[in-house]
Amino acid sequence: MATSKVTVQPSPVNAAMPPGRQADLVLVERCKAGDLTAFEELYRAHSGRLFSVACRMLGNTADAEDLLQDIFLAAHRKLDSFRGDSALGTWLYRLATNQCLDYLRSRTARSNQLTGALDDEPGLADASSRGLGERVVTRMDLERAVAQLPEGCRAAFVLHDVEGLEHREVADVLGIAEGTSKSQVHKARLRLRTLLGR
Repeated sequence: MATSKVTVQPSPVNAAMPPGRQADLVLVERCKAGDLTAFEELYRAHSGRLFSVACRMLGNTADAEDLLQDIFLAAHRKLDSFRGDSALGTWLYRLATNQCLDYLRSRTARSNQLTGALDDEPGLADASSRGLGERVVTRMDLERAVAQLPEGCRAAFVLHDVEGLEHREVADVLGIAEGTSKSQVHKARLRLRTLLGR
């Protein structure tokens, strides 16, 4: 079976644009032109980190595996909306995070776990006084605790503390204010101390 190679004329790129962004735009243009090897490149380059984010946000690998396919299907459908204003990885993170949040919202009504509910929860004030160092925290304990965080806090915590994004990057990915990112990460940490201190 003969395969045809798609030739893509490079679109004019801004000379002031960082080389990585230029490469992102060229890769996206190749994908939009139907070049399957380009989409495979995109998948190989980003699937590992997106799967990791999905695992942590959803709390289990089976759901994350299913959702990863949905994330890349959505990415394929929405490639026309990628303008290169941010890095392709950031755009995909935002897309993946939104897919995870939508999945969590549809799976269960989480009205009692909204971010604001953390402020009224007893035991948060004295959480830092507990001897967390006295107890060995396993990775499984931590993953279970992260899975119990409200979705907004979980997303900010995973992106900032686990994936290493700066608060401004977290804000960009989640479409929230930088101060909201800081607040949600702080609340997530308090909640994790409480959950892990039990």
